[in-house]
Amino acid sequence: MASSTISGPGSGYDTQAIVKALVGAEKAPKQAQITSQQKDTTIQLSGVGSVKSALETYRAAIAKLNNVAAFNGLAATSSEEKNIKVTLGDGASSGKYVVVVNDLATSSKVTSKVFEGGASGSANSSDEAQTLTITQSGKSYDVMVPGGATLQEVRESINTQLSAQGISANVLSDANGARLVIGSNTTGVDTDITLSGDSDLAQGYDKGTPAQNAKYTIDGIAMESTSNNVTSAISGVSFELLAKDKDKPITINVASNTATLKTSVQSFVTAYNALMTSINTQTKVTATGDASTTTAGALTGDASMRQLVNNLRSELVNSSGSSAMSSLAQMGITTDQKTGLLSLDDKTWDKAVVKGAGDIAKLFTGDTGLVTRMTKATASYVGTTGSLASRVTDLNTKLTDLTTQQADLDRRMESLQSTLTAKYTAMDTLIAQLNASSSSIMTTLNSLNNPKSD
Repeated sequence: MASSTISGPGSGYDTQAIVKALVGAEKAPKQAQITSQQKDTTIQLSGVGSVKSALETYRAAIAKLNNVAAFNGLAATSSEEKNIKVTLGDGASSGKYVVVVNDLATSSKVTSKVFEGGASGSANSSDEAQTLTITQSGKSYDVMVPGGATLQEVRESINTQLSAQGISANVLSDANGARLVIGSNTTGVDTDITLSGDSDLAQGYDKGTPAQNAKYTIDGIAMESTSNNVTSAISGVSFELLAKDKDKPITINVASNTATLKTSVQSFVTAYNALMTSINTQTKVTATGDASTTTAGALTGDASMRQLVNNLRSELVNSSGSSAMSSLAQMGITTDQKTGLLSLDDKTWDKAVVKGAGDIAKLFTGDTGLVTRMTKATASYVGTTGSLASRVTDLNTKLTDLTTQQADLDRRMESLQSTLTAKYTAMDTLIAQLNASSSSIMTTLNSLNNPKSD
């Protein structure tokens, strides 16, 4: 804002101070309003942002827990991870199994005859297009080989057209020339690849070793699988066969692991408490006994925060299923009535986990489990169209509007100061002129009243 340095030589008054006081008095009410609203809006924006971030963190944390493996109280191990990798799934139960891997499942791979010229050599000696038909598991795929096409071009054509079917090609070159190798990621008996058609590539090709099933034993029982990823041999347990060794029995052990179960439950408690702490911080009232010094949080009394807390607490107390373990209290999780934070009592937990580790898993997981219900209860608050994101947008819009109001106020006050400065300058000039005229008149009168002596 511009300022005047003019003082009043004519009037003797500090016109600069008078103008400043008048402008300040005019500006003060609106400035106080804008400043107060900017402060309140900024505090609310920070509060909403904190809760939004905490809620998103909470949802991400519990999403990782929404699977039976995290809560089933079981752990699956392999005595030789380099030979067999084990994964626990739904429906598993305790047990120990001895596995011997005799053969791994393999896929088919065929190799064309040798062509001169390497990868850039011609795969079609004719000027006319030829057809290479690739057949696997009763399904045939035709690949057009244009006249003069190179092995590299045929390779790219096969990979582009048949990648979705798991069929791929490459070119192997040596001193004798190059050949096209066609393979598949489909394993097991009856998945051999065959070539046919009028293409030169289908003539005299090497069929390679036939594809075979994985062969293994479980507790001495001979078994086979078309894939090295075995998902149904043991209920609730999947394992991947990585290496064969007929002379090395490998033990798969599925056993109770209450430590893992407790860790998952405690992770839920910790995530929930972090969210509630964030909400409490933004909504609490700090009483000092003196109304003038009592402070309120950024979102104290906010209706959306009350609704969010109600949604969370409602799901905590809702019964979950018909199993013997249907509430958090039964496993030792209680709520502090003042803060809303959860705590896990070790003694109650130890008794509960002995009675029904599986029931604890059911309470937390599945379509009607606590994690799913918590996720649904908070869904409307998150995301780009969620209520918290909308609040952030509205508050930012308000801050932008207040910035505009501030700029308008500054311009009006600058104009007012210029106007008042001009008026007081003119007034001071007039007073100076009047003072000069008055002095001249008084001098004349004094001369008339004091005639010269003879």
